[in-house]
Amino acid sequence: MKNINFNGILPQGSIVALVTPFDTYNNIDYKKLEQLIEWHINEGTDGIVILGTTGESPTISEKEKEQLVNFAAEKINKRTFYIVGSGSNDTSHAVLQSKKFEKTCDALLVITPYYNKTNTQGMIKHFSTIADAVSKPIIMYNVPSRTGINIQYEAMAQLKEHKNICAIKEASGDISYSLKIATLLCDSFCMYSGNDDIIVPMLSIGALGVISVWANIMPRQCASLVRLFFEGETQKALEIQLKYLNLINLLFKETNPIPVKAALNYLGADVGQCRLPLYNMSEGAAKLLFEEINRLKIEVNV
Repeated sequence: MKNINFNGILPQGSIVALVTPFDTYNNIDYKKLEQLIEWHINEGTDGIVILGTTGESPTISEKEKEQLVNFAAEKINKRTFYIVGSGSNDTSHAVLQSKKFEKTCDALLVITPYYNKTNTQGMIKHFSTIADAVSKPIIMYNVPSRTGINIQYEAMAQLKEHKNICAIKEASGDISYSLKIATLLCDSFCMYSGNDDIIVPMLSIGALGVISVWANIMPRQCASLVRLFFEGETQKALEIQLKYLNLINLLFKETNPIPVKAALNYLGADVGQCRLPLYNMSEGAAKLLFEEINRLKIEVNV
């Protein structure tokens, strides 16, 4: 394990929100998953998230989740930081998942309660109840475009004081909101960018790194961007950000992970299709994505 420099707990750098590969029968393709893990470790990825949004966690059964989490833990084998998504809009279910998954991972990624949107006190109780039940660090996941709710600033100001709540994955895309959150950062509470199109701006206001979709197809470049920024080569980091900005935007042309899986398949990685209700990328959007991949001469060696 490397680059663990946030209070000795969480990694600085590029953390990939890994896709879940499926075979032609729509079952989890464990051979391909092992290949993806090895590739990311070899390419310098600083951490791997299993069962995130990009991993299609809503369509992974409970039995599959347990098998997937254990398999990934065995293959990662402490060679890079390992994070598992354990959140739910049912607090009690999130507690059960978190207690189960913490046995094999380094940290837990816990999303805000979606659909049944709560108030400030409910948000505090949701995260603190989960945090009370585990000993591994928790990264809260704020993504209002999916959940319909931000973690309220007042809630976060309280939650950051919990000894097991160590970070926020900030994916609102709202720099003004992110700046407010940045006022809460300290030695025991950090922030990751959850948006690939604003990695450099987020690093500039105090983010420790990125939890990335883009890194699924360009892990070395994403890791280099973050490393260069922290080495003081901010202009070079910005050049990478701008060079791949159009590609990154196209990776979100349709609902994630539809485009990134389409990109990986186009590049020969054969990660399978998404599970319904996510479906194949539309022809027009895919054409734009593939043209940009060709223009940038991207290669994936998985």
